[in-house]
Amino acid sequence: MERTYNCIVMGAAGRDFHVYLSFLKSHPEFRVIAFTATQIPFIDQRGFPQSLAGPAYDSDIPIYDESELPRLIREQDIDFVFFAYSDISHAEVMHKSSLVQAAGASFVMLGPDHTQLVSGKPVVSVTATRTGAGKSPLTQWLARLLTDEGKRVAVIRHPMPYGNLEMQRVQRFASTQDLVDHDCTIEEREEYEPYVDMGIPIYAGVDYQGILDESSREADIVLWDGGNNDFSFIKPDLDIVVVDALRAGHEIDYFPGEVNFRRADVLVISKAGSAEPGALAGIRERAAELNPDAPLCTADLEIQVDQPERLQGQRVLVIEDGPTVTHGGMSFGAGSVAAERAGATPVDPRPYAVGTIRDTFEAYPHMKRILPAMGYSETQREALAETINACCEAENVGCIVDASPARLDLMLDLDVPLARVVYRFRQIDGPALDELVRKLI
Repeated sequence: MERTYNCIVMGAAGRDFHVYLSFLKSHPEFRVIAFTATQIPFIDQRGFPQSLAGPAYDSDIPIYDESELPRLIREQDIDFVFFAYSDISHAEVMHKSSLVQAAGASFVMLGPDHTQLVSGKPVVSVTATRTGAGKSPLTQWLARLLTDEGKRVAVIRHPMPYGNLEMQRVQRFASTQDLVDHDCTIEEREEYEPYVDMGIPIYAGVDYQGILDESSREADIVLWDGGNNDFSFIKPDLDIVVVDALRAGHEIDYFPGEVNFRRADVLVISKAGSAEPGALAGIRERAAELNPDAPLCTADLEIQVDQPERLQGQRVLVIEDGPTVTHGGMSFGAGSVAAERAGATPVDPRPYAVGTIRDTFEAYPHMKRILPAMGYSETQREALAETINACCEAENVGCIVDASPARLDLMLDLDVPLARVVYRFRQIDGPALDELVRKLI
């Protein structure tokens, strides 16, 4: 009788579930005993539903905090641990591998050929070498362009299933009411709201085969808007990879960002207008060495403020996109740039942080005069609002600079006027991306 291998999937509420559904579920020789979770608050308080796990499982698969991993390997006699999350340094990946192997199990990383789904419609994927590089502005630019030309576009977003996994199996967002009905977190709204505002449906969830099937029925072309620096869950016909000029060198230091860098059909160096001298040349040199066949473009993100007069000369609280400044490692974002240009003075929110917002500052000490937009639960959103209002009162803040695409003014009860910051993709040079996509269609 063929042996069954006990397995754990290490994840962060995203690729971990896709690895299970796209590979492990159809290979019964691998028995998943548990998932482990990191990065995402509260994820370890749930289980992976039996309805999604399939008939081979008679109950939900438990999810544990990643700190439990060595104990689980020993007590559950684990054979294989499948690593399934993104935006992690190469050194840290090997620390995880060493921890697993020290406990006796084998460390496995599944690649694109074993996990990518095949679409019957043309697919353009937009991924990156780090989180916060500018993937979504580029994808939104493409979506707007194609829609204006009469094409039916469906956008599929890298997973953000932070709620009820069974209910989030296949999600379609086409209106503000959809965001409310699905009880979207701030992190989800940051990604979905811009497409909803453009009238373009965006899909996400847990079951990406189901998502691909449903989205393809209403689309001429599918756009994959990646998360972190993960590679696409769907096999692309055109693979566009964004490289952050403000983090030159990271394209070969982080997983799976280097995978994307080496596999790209087109490389786009983003934020080129703000890059340090030599940064662009260094990226070009590494591209020529590791992916010489990929054409290379440069681009920038144009920052716009809806009410710039509110910032001028004011003491301001700058709120940045959460993932970019937390595990993305950035010490500033578009909000900080907008405040500097307006001559505003950012205040330090750290003394006023409460609850999980305080915990976030402790976990990411590089953040100084910025506040990450964190809202994975109602409790965390309440802590964010309390932190904002306490800081604004104590520091005599005249304006909140909101660089989160989630529309915090619609989600939180705030006591101070707010100015929204948006950033839009603009290509500077290189082969025209719109022409490359037209040729694909």
